[in-house]
Amino acid sequence: MEFKLLDRLATLSHPQRMAIFRLLIRRYPDALPVAEILTVLDLKPSTTSVYLSALKSAGLVHQRRLGTSLLYSANIAASQEIVSGLFSDCCGGRADLCLPTDPLKPATQPSVLFLCTGNSARSIMAETILRDWQGRTFTVASAGTEPRAGVHAIARDVLLSKGHNIQNLHSKNITTVLGETTSDFDFVFTVCDNAANQDSGALHGTPIASHWGIEDPVPAANSLDKASRDRFENTYEMLNTRISRFATLPFETASRADLQKSVDDIARN
Repeated sequence: MEFKLLDRLATLSHPQRMAIFRLLIRRYPDALPVAEILTVLDLKPSTTSVYLSALKSAGLVHQRRLGTSLLYSANIAASQEIVSGLFSDCCGGRADLCLPTDPLKPATQPSVLFLCTGNSARSIMAETILRDWQGRTFTVASAGTEPRAGVHAIARDVLLSKGHNIQNLHSKNITTVLGETTSDFDFVFTVCDNAANQDSGALHGTPIASHWGIEDPVPAANSLDKASRDRFENTYEMLNTRISRFATLPFETASRADLQKSVDDIARN
């Protein structure tokens, strides 16, 4: 089925339909059940069904069934077609007239932000891994949208057992981190669903963003419980694997589009 540019733009012109599409983009490559979309955006079931049907008809979202639930994910190819169509139709192929002035590639020493809600476990573990193993190549930070009082004790213990320096670790608010940063971040990774669900308008520039969602190891965690320790160990290993793959990307030669695809692919594993 061929979709027309104006039809897709008309579909996205509705505020709630655009809100759903932007949520699915932020959570990409995740596929969200309708119930979660309702909760995050505070929408009514009846109208949400109509909005999702319109987005699906326009080819802007994918739908699949899992048991009795319908799951929705963003159609990234459709987003690319919209942008390409705008440049071809509206700019007459003159992309230099329409493209933003931001550089298409990150700096030689890319800056990376790991974002979560509490900044007490997943995001701060990710920051520590990238800082300690690849610190000469990257500028790295982590932050929380609603930071907790401090770094979780088991997270600190696991990092220490892996040979990391934990002396200066502390939870930080996203506004504080952005206020201390003199330049925009090249990459932003959300590692929890709650942070990805929020439309973080505080971020500056046009970072390459991806959702690396990982289950929260903190709930019901007990430092004396082996199962709790195992959850943090598994979180560390998953982050370490993804970060190791990220660190080997050809930042100086790859296009922005290729880097975006690469970091999204990492999230699937």
